[in-house]
Amino acid sequence: MMGELINHLWQSTVFAILAGLLTLAFRKNRAQVRYWIWFSASVKFLVPFSLLLALGSYFGRTPVAKSLPVPAISSTVVQVVEPFPVLAPLISSPQPQTDWLPIVVIGLWACGCAGVLLIRLRAWLRIRAAVQASTPIQIPFPVPARTTAHLLEPGIVGIFRPMLLLPAGIVTRLAPKQLESILAHEMCHLRRRDNLTAAIHMIVEALFWFHPFVWWISARLMEERERACDESVLELGSEPQIYAESILKTCESCVESPLACVSGVTGADLKRRIVRIMTQMGGTNLNFSKKLLLASFAVAVVLGPLLLGLRVVPQVWAQSSEPGTANRPAFEVASIKSNPGCQNKPPQGGTFTPSPDRMERPCVNLRTLIQAAYGTFRDGITVDPEPLHIEGGPQWIRSDFYSVSAKAATAPAHPEMMNGPMLQVLLENRLRLKTHYEQREMPVYAMTVGKGGLKLQPLAKGACTPIDFVHPPPPRKPGELPNICGIVLVGRTETGDMKIDFRGNTMAQFAQRLSQLAGRDVSDKTGIPGMFNFHLEFTPDPAIPGQNFPGGAGSASPATNPANPSSAPESGPDLFVALQEQLGLKLESTKGPVQFLIIDHIERPTEN
Repeated sequence: MMGELINHLWQSTVFAILAGLLTLAFRKNRAQVRYWIWFSASVKFLVPFSLLLALGSYFGRTPVAKSLPVPAISSTVVQVVEPFPVLAPLISSPQPQTDWLPIVVIGLWACGCAGVLLIRLRAWLRIRAAVQASTPIQIPFPVPARTTAHLLEPGIVGIFRPMLLLPAGIVTRLAPKQLESILAHEMCHLRRRDNLTAAIHMIVEALFWFHPFVWWISARLMEERERACDESVLELGSEPQIYAESILKTCESCVESPLACVSGVTGADLKRRIVRIMTQMGGTNLNFSKKLLLASFAVAVVLGPLLLGLRVVPQVWAQSSEPGTANRPAFEVASIKSNPGCQNKPPQGGTFTPSPDRMERPCVNLRTLIQAAYGTFRDGITVDPEPLHIEGGPQWIRSDFYSVSAKAATAPAHPEMMNGPMLQVLLENRLRLKTHYEQREMPVYAMTVGKGGLKLQPLAKGACTPIDFVHPPPPRKPGELPNICGIVLVGRTETGDMKIDFRGNTMAQFAQRLSQLAGRDVSDKTGIPGMFNFHLEFTPDPAIPGQNFPGGAGSASPATNPANPSSAPESGPDLFVALQEQLGLKLESTKGPVQFLIIDHIERPTEN
């Protein structure tokens, strides 16, 4: 959400700059042209380009097949929990943390918006009081005219039922031709519907009060509005001297309207207006080249995003919009049933695909399903060990448990398709799930080789067997570790410390799997190729959710600073010290891009 708002703000800023440059090309033309250019810059703040893109995609979307990008990690991973007595999954659901920055930003925006609205309300109450104290007056004008004792300038009040409000005594203070000029000016405001356009810009001011360009546009709109009316009055035959004198006499006895949406006669820079009126500096009409330039700008601004939406957005629509619109493989039959009895049971091991055309998840919460569908098995070809950062969604996606059983019409070429793209379709249909991705700059760890060098030997080619999700591995002897590429085994030592074996992992895979244990994303900066067997024993830190290990040392001291891992807790080395002492690797704090999956909408599963 924050990223979309920032994109909209910089796009609107660029549009306002372009509009300002465009008005320079029309500086010798009529003020009405420049006014509508500035007004388009104002409206742009209310109409994001993403809306035009979505509109284009709506008219041009067609079912297309979802592309399957191949990530850098090409091996597979599964959590094997035998034969350890007390086990924990490597990727645990982190405790939701409150992000105070959006709350503070929204609070400041709301305060500013409320302040602008209160100022506008106060001004409108003044106008309303003048209208209520006014009396009808008979003058030749197309809308009702009233006179008031309040010292307000002549102006058009109202948007849908306008009226002319005149200060008391103005008919006697002005000469007939002077009064005629003032009425002609107000007639111009009425025909141009200036009150309506001013009210629209006032909404922009209230919503985007913090943006300086909004107030810059406001000043330009007021200036060009009054100049356009002045040009129209002179074109109707009013003498410049008489018209200028009528404005000056009005200013002597009246005050300017407190609201832009009440079109008066004394707005903008009065001195510059009088000079232009007396010198009759009217604007010229548009020639063919100017009309072509203006039309090209309008086409580029409006039709450009629409055409882009016709060509680009349908591909995204096919991946993450309404359920069933994409030509993605789906299950023939599927069942999602509530299973509250498994809430306190330990995680179950085994395969997710008992046969080439079936997927079984007997005890799982919805957040874990989303993690599998959009993270671990997202492309259906490879398995990504990197934990997916998920935000949004109600609490019950973590607390409620379900049993999922699904069968495909035919076995997919890759069994992982059932846990990835096919599961995505199932979630979008049954849960009405809607998501989007955001990339944020966050604190991360960079994994590098320590001073003493790497304390691992690479595995020979073929030293481990790729995992097969359909055919389980053969039985092994008690205590024997499975020789399968990409698996992770979690257990505990006799002293209650955490013990993890990463079998047949590359450095990049190992760094990704350390992300949950370290409390933030870890990226591989070693540059070392090949596959390794990693074995780590360390005292878990209860302050890091990924190290909340059942049966482990619950009174462990907090983890040491990875930048200075010289002093370890008395009960044993923490993760950062163990990495350096046992593997020759170290973690350094830095910043980098982190991808988040945002849950925009989700509903409880529908009945089967």
